[in-house]
Amino acid sequence: MQVSIEVSLYPLNENFIPIIDEFISGLKKYDNIEVKTNSMSTQLFGEFDDLMIILKTEIAKNFKKEINSVLNLKIVNGDSRKYD
Repeated sequence: MQVSIEVSLYPLNENFIPIIDEFISGLKKYDNIEVKTNSMSTQLFGEFDDLMIILKTEIAKNFKKEINSVLNLKIVNGDSRKYD
C-alpha cells in the first residue's frame, strides 16, 4: 500500500540545523523511498511497511543522539503527489 508521510523534526537545541540535516541525510540513504524537502518539512513516499521500518530506524538514531526532540508525522493513505 502506497502512503505519503510528512515529517517535521524540531530538535530542542540551539544548533538545530545540523541535527535536521543529519536526519534527512539518513532518510535519503534508502533507495526504496522518495524523499522531498522544503523549508517546513520533509515528505516521504513509498510502501507503508518500508516507510515504517525506515522511520523507526532513523527516529531511534535521532532520539538516542538528541535527548530533546519533537517529531510530527502526518500519514496519508495514498500518493499525495497527485495533488501538487
